[in-house]
Amino acid sequence: MAHNLGAAKRLRKELQNLERSKKSDSHHDYDDIFLRPTNLSKSILHWTALLRGPPDTPFENGVFQISIKCNSSYPLEPPKITFETTIFHPNIHFKTGDVCLDILKKEWSPAWGLQAACRAVLALLSDPDADSPLNCDAGNLVRNNDMSCYWSTARMYTMENAMMLKWPEST
Repeated sequence: MAHNLGAAKRLRKELQNLERSKKSDSHHDYDDIFLRPTNLSKSILHWTALLRGPPDTPFENGVFQISIKCNSSYPLEPPKITFETTIFHPNIHFKTGDVCLDILKKEWSPAWGLQAACRAVLALLSDPDADSPLNCDAGNLVRNNDMSCYWSTARMYTMENAMMLKWPEST
């Protein structure tokens, strides 16, 4: 129970910092990530984020919804991040949305927060790692340097699934 209180306290602090930064930040640092608790009245351990697809990738102009679940040991243990929006990427499981990223596993540091985890996922979209694929089809295309086929397939799924979500209005 003490762990759960620690996790909740840390997440409340992260939420306060996000809200404070949005109000005082004039250089649009949050244009590519929209992060908030899914239902604050129920639990602060479950968050939702919208990620804007990085430019110069097949995900450009897409808006991808991810689910972020923290357990009671957060921040000592990493959050569990899954894509709710279907995406074709070597390091994201096509059906479950699970993400293969070292900082979400053994390389996690309690100094990082949910915003940093989202930034790492965005970086992964720009720079896939074909050596540890969760989506073998996408991984094989990247590994075999068939980038044209990878891009066109990833772009097709982006257009089908990630262009329907709208970005929230600034508050």
